[in-house]
Amino acid sequence: MKKQTNFNQLKEIYDILHGPDGCLWDKKQTFQTLIPKLKEEADELTEAVKKMDYPGLREELGDLLLLVMFFSKIASKKSKFDIEDVIGDLIKKLKRRHPHVFGDKKLHSTEEIIASWNKIKEKEKQNKKRNQQE
Repeated sequence: MKKQTNFNQLKEIYDILHGPDGCLWDKKQTFQTLIPKLKEEADELTEAVKKMDYPGLREELGDLLLLVMFFSKIASKKSKFDIEDVIGDLIKKLKRRHPHVFGDKKLHSTEEIIASWNKIKEKEKQNKKRNQQE
């Protein structure tokens, strides 16, 4: 029997919450209704970081993950993307923006790493803008 990971269990919980017998409040939420919650949780996370409150930090990171799952579930219900797509995009971005780790580029200081990251990010923005214009 395969052990269920916490992440798979979390995805299953969101499927239940948004399923036929799930939570009416959860199912009524939209991207727009969740914006105030996102701001509130980001502020609470910021406070936990400032206080170096590790139990609080852990809890607030969970609350942000809750919202990432929530936004992804709403998008999935609209057949736009799901949490696996979000994670897949993040993996690609991390690899792309760390060519000194996942590629053959040699960088020797944090300054070079930051400059490289910013250059790659700017190029991505330009490509995205160009693709939107087409």
